[in-house]
Amino acid sequence: MPTPPPADVIEPRDTSTDEVQSRADFDRRMAGGTLAGLIVQGLRLDLDPVPDLRDVEVHGTLFVGCRFADREVGADLVRRGANVVPPFSGLPYSTQPAHLYTADDLATGFADGGFAAMYDTRVYAHFRAHGGALPDVREALGQRLHDHGVDNALGDATRTWLAVHGPQSVVGVMGGHAVPRGSAAYRMAAVLGWELARADRLVVTGGGPGVMEAANLGAFLAAWPAEELTAAIDLLATAPDFTDHDRYTEVALRIRERYSAGPGLPAPRPAAAGTEWARSGGLAIPTWLYGHEPANLFAGRIAKYFSNAIREDTILRLARGGIVFAPGRAGTVQEVFQAATKTYYGTDGASGAYVFLDRAYWTTELPVESLLRPLLAASPFGDLSATVHLTDDVREAVRLLTAM
Repeated sequence: MPTPPPADVIEPRDTSTDEVQSRADFDRRMAGGTLAGLIVQGLRLDLDPVPDLRDVEVHGTLFVGCRFADREVGADLVRRGANVVPPFSGLPYSTQPAHLYTADDLATGFADGGFAAMYDTRVYAHFRAHGGALPDVREALGQRLHDHGVDNALGDATRTWLAVHGPQSVVGVMGGHAVPRGSAAYRMAAVLGWELARADRLVVTGGGPGVMEAANLGAFLAAWPAEELTAAIDLLATAPDFTDHDRYTEVALRIRERYSAGPGLPAPRPAAAGTEWARSGGLAIPTWLYGHEPANLFAGRIAKYFSNAIREDTILRLARGGIVFAPGRAGTVQEVFQAATKTYYGTDGASGAYVFLDRAYWTTELPVESLLRPLLAASPFGDLSATVHLTDDVREAVRLLTAM
């Protein structure tokens, strides 16, 4: 039986002091005469004012995904000891994204050409045309660079939140992608996200439709009164089926436009600078492997990956404050036991509560509890079966997840 890797192997590291991801930071460091040993990511160094790098120390500097005024600039950097990984040409996505996506980023193009013209859809079309989950070498390198950039941006985006609130403040919400808008299960998940965000929890989902969209919607409207959440769901329910891509997306964008300005009321608690997005939709972590499903446009930040395996592990690694499992099928059950493996071994540290919404579903239709409790009871860290809870009450679920 395999044992978990040593803690230092998987512990996230803060490499932000070595990374240069903005032109302002680049100019500040260059003014000191050296970029040696730094990692310069995704910058347009071909735009005015074009920097003169000839007298700057660049030994050991890594320029990845940067654009230069001409090829000779990059060649000179290499001659002087730098490493240069240029951006790949012909790709519809950046090979070194410096920031997580926003809903506006993914929806770019919808206003002019509908769902087919969206950035998100165009990237998915490219992904399918170049081998999908089994890409050719050139495409694989581009995708791996992109996903590393997302990894890095995700660390940057969550660092301040975790420093202020701690890892136990991050709660995952899992559940079926096929749950239609307006259904009882959708409304329950939306209220859950609303309550959690108002209780200073960062809501994290897999970024798909159904339960995932509902939870991010609730977090998106956390500063609004409950009746506005109901009104938003009622409007979304006019386009309940995600397979109707254009209508589904158009209504989501209307909701975003209506509520993005905020209610003009003070938030339940003031947010630390740089964490406002966490209370305006939380975090979604989707994948282009499921790009046939329309984007969930209610998350405050979106860490979209090509690799589904990396994406799934990332969601569970972050959700140290507990996970809610709404009714779902094979994908949700897989996530239950993938999460249980981490808890059993303590791979990412202490886990919060496992809350299963809909007691009858999880004890009769899919009796997960009967397998999960004895498994966690046998953990090397003692009997962890008490982390498993079943309830039909959203507010009881919130109480269990916010008890600490």
